[in-house]
Amino acid sequence: MLTEFKIGHYTNLESATGCTVILPPETNVASAVARGASPGSREYALLSPKRKIGQISALVLTGGSAFGLNCAHGVMEGLVRQNKGYQTKFGLVPIVPAAVIFDKNIGDAVAFPSMQDGKTALEQSEFNNEQMGNVGAGTGATVGKWRGMDFALKGGLGIAHQNYKNIMVTALTVVNAVGDVLNKDGSILAGAADPNGNFLAQGDPFGRWDNARVGLAENTVLTALMTNVKLSKQQAHFIAERVHHGIARRIEPSHTGYDGDISFVISSLKVKQNIDLLASLVVSAVEESILIGIQKAETLQGIRAWKDLNK
Repeated sequence: MLTEFKIGHYTNLESATGCTVILPPETNVASAVARGASPGSREYALLSPKRKIGQISALVLTGGSAFGLNCAHGVMEGLVRQNKGYQTKFGLVPIVPAAVIFDKNIGDAVAFPSMQDGKTALEQSEFNNEQMGNVGAGTGATVGKWRGMDFALKGGLGIAHQNYKNIMVTALTVVNAVGDVLNKDGSILAGAADPNGNFLAQGDPFGRWDNARVGLAENTVLTALMTNVKLSKQQAHFIAERVHHGIARRIEPSHTGYDGDISFVISSLKVKQNIDLLASLVVSAVEESILIGIQKAETLQGIRAWKDLNK
C-alpha cells in the first residue's frame, strides 16, 4: 500500500450513493484520460498535459451523476481551512478534479453527495485505508446493465497493489459498468444474470447488444492510479491511457456509448524507473482492483451481489 496517500469515504447505504476523496502528498503530478461517450467530470481539462498546473490538492470520485460533482466544492472549502491549495496573490485555490458515476438507478433517485458529504469524506481520510465494496463512490455501483436493472449485479469499490523492487502502484477502481466483468480466463465473474444466477451472455457474448435496455450516461468506471514513480505530466497522461487497457481486459464491453470511463494518475515523484515497466504493473493492478471491487460488494437495495448469486 502506498502510505503517502490518504483515502476517505462518505457512504449512504439507505440512498445507495456516496463519495470518495483521495489526498496525495503535497508534491505530486497528476493527469487523466476519459474514454466512452458520456463522462461526467470537473477540472478534467486542467489535467491535460497541455495545461500548466501539474499537481492537485485532492481527487474526488462520487455518485449522484452530475449533481454529485458539487461535493468537490465542499472538499475545496475543507482544504482551504487546512491551508492547502494552489497559492495565488489573492489566496489559496485548492485544485480538486472530480468524476461521477450514475447511481440514480439504485436506491434514492434524487439523492446525491452534498458539499457537507464531501467535507465528511475529507475529514475521515486516512493512510492505509483499505475499505472496499459498498463504500464511498462504490456504494451505488452496479454492473451488467445491458439487459436492464432487473438483471444487473452489484458493483463496488476495489483496491489492488502491485509492487516490484522500488516501484509501488495502488489502483482504486469504482466498478460501475454497462458491461459484464470477466475473470482472467475470459469467463464471466459478474454481469447480467437471470433469477437463477445464470449469466445471459454466457455462450452468446454478442447478445449483450440485442435489445439493449440502458440509457445514456447510466454507467461509468472510475480508476485512481497512485504511484511513487517519478513522472512528468506527459508521462502521467501516458500511464492514464494504459489504465484503460486494464479496464478493457476485465469489462466487456467497455468505453461504450453508454459509458464515461475516466482514469486518473497521481505520482508522488519519489523514485525513477522505466515507464514501460510501470505501465505493465499498472495494467495488472487495475485488472485486480476491478475483480476485487466485485468480490467485496454486498447485495443492496435488491441488487444481488456476486457472493450471493449461488446461495
